[in-house]
Amino acid sequence: MSETTDLVVIEKANALTVFKSADQIEEILAKVEREVMSFVPDVNTAKGRKEIASLAYRVSQTKSYLDGLGKDLVAELKEVPKLIDANRKTVRDRLDALRDKARQPYTDWEAEQERIKAEEEARIAAEKLAAQIEADHEVALLLNDKFDRDAAEATAEAERKRIAYEEELKRQAAEQARIEAEQKAQQERDAAAQRERDLQAKAEQAERERLAAEQRAEREAKEAQERTARLAQEAREQAEREKQAAIAEEQRKAKAAEDARLAEEKRIADQAAARAADIKHRKTINNQAKDNLMASAGLTEEQAIAVITAIAKGNISAVTINY
Repeated sequence: MSETTDLVVIEKANALTVFKSADQIEEILAKVEREVMSFVPDVNTAKGRKEIASLAYRVSQTKSYLDGLGKDLVAELKEVPKLIDANRKTVRDRLDALRDKARQPYTDWEAEQERIKAEEEARIAAEKLAAQIEADHEVALLLNDKFDRDAAEATAEAERKRIAYEEELKRQAAEQARIEAEQKAQQERDAAAQRERDLQAKAEQAERERLAAEQRAEREAKEAQERTARLAQEAREQAEREKQAAIAEEQRKAKAAEDARLAEEKRIADQAAARAADIKHRKTINNQAKDNLMASAGLTEEQAIAVITAIAKGNISAVTINY
């Protein structure tokens, strides 16, 4: 029975072979990577965004499946945990990076939507503020008209009273009314001007806030992209360091094995040389003893050899040859 995911198929019987081979793991990851890189994201439709999320989920499921399969192998095969764990980490890191890459268009789209929302809120606030300024301006104009009407009525009333009062008193009253009217009009104009300045200040503040929100959204989007790039670079560097460490370990083991082989060959050669030297030494001593027996005992060469051989084999009691 085969264990499957949407993106990867591995026979259970072949799982150990796969996880023991960096090349086969690379082929699996390359297949998933091709699937991700060939996908054309579309964040402008709900279907497109759903497909982006689906692809990221499938990559994540593939990571969980491969990681779980490797974990089971580690539990069953204690003699190869380091190799399997190294490949599990490669699977996790690469597929996490691919998952983030697959979802990046969706992430960028979400950030863009937040920026658009902030910009729209700032625009609406500015429009409301502009409308309020316009309304306040109209009120100020109406107040000025009312003041003009009140001033005209006051002038007319002063003119009517001029009949009953002295000419000078009427003139003084009219002058006083004019002064007061001018002062009041000036006060109203000052108040209206102040209101306009306040509204203008509010509009400028709203614009500054809108620009700040837009800049903040752009800055946060840029920081998110830089953070993603930095994490991907760190993952690649970590994978490279682990790869170099594994290569160095293999080279160390190979050198140790070669050193042991050379040492064993030297030991065997030394033993053989020692045996050859001993045989040569014994042969020299035996030949000297043979010559002595022939010279001193009058033995033939065959008899002398037989005697030396018997002594060497320990067949003659209390007699030995000192080599």
